[in-house]
Amino acid sequence: MTPSLYTNAKVDLTGTSLTTVYTVPAKTYALIKSIIVSEDSGNADTITLSITDAASSPATFSLFKTKAISANATTELLSQDCLVLKASEILKAQAATANRLHVIVSIQEYYTGIG
Repeated sequence: MTPSLYTNAKVDLTGTSLTTVYTVPAKTYALIKSIIVSEDSGNADTITLSITDAASSPATFSLFKTKAISANATTELLSQDCLVLKASEILKAQAATANRLHVIVSIQEYYTGIG
């Protein structure tokens, strides 16, 4: 059986530019178990999440486009068991307004030694 490692990635979206949250290490695939977004300024906001596949020239795929996050709320974005990412794929986030949103991603990584 392939050994796995549990980890997390966290980012405070202090700006409005696209921000890397997590990059899958080489020779690894990752199961994203949870994506939690917390709004801590008392103002509703929106978040955009995407995956960049560097092997596809690179190509960007939208997960959530301007997803509403209520004021002072914590929202779990995944409604399925998990999201699978391949080696070198990048999870990115972008807030509509700076200094309002935090993103926490729970990850289970599997090192394959291939690739």
